[in-house]
Amino acid sequence: MRIVINGGHCPGRDCGALGRISQEAEITRELMAAVAGYLRAVGYEVLEVQENDLSQVVKESNDFEADLFVAIHCNGAANRNARGTEVYYFSPKGAIVAQCIQKQIVNSLETLDRGIKESATFYVLKQTNCIAVLVETAFITNEEDEKFLLVKRNEFARAIARGITDYHVILVQEG
Repeated sequence: MRIVINGGHCPGRDCGALGRISQEAEITRELMAAVAGYLRAVGYEVLEVQENDLSQVVKESNDFEADLFVAIHCNGAANRNARGTEVYYFSPKGAIVAQCIQKQIVNSLETLDRGIKESATFYVLKQTNCIAVLVETAFITNEEDEKFLLVKRNEFARAIARGITDYHVILVQEG
């Protein structure tokens, strides 16, 4: 299985959401590298992409002929009390991946379960030629979630990788 892991936003060009002490693009870069490392360790072909230009992200994914695209983000909100994990998808098979990843993060890290959500608003979900999901790990704008992200980055990465492998097991079982 060929997988693209996309770290949301781009350090030095688009920092994404800002926490009190961190930037989304920096956290997602670390998460992207860790998730990719876990997936490579169990035999998947993985491409890491973190670009400011979303059309370039989609092009690299499509050129790689990926089977799965996973964008990793940190959520942000004007309401500093907003917290938790949610995963967005665009297709029915994307819903299966989203559920696998959501379940792993919520169960292993005990984050607030904001659920999986269908969305046609995310460019990368609509434009990639493969199944695609966008993971909002936690709210960087919530002080507790931000600290949790910083301390538990590796656990978030493992949970995302396990969610992806759970999905692959489902695919194999379906034939």
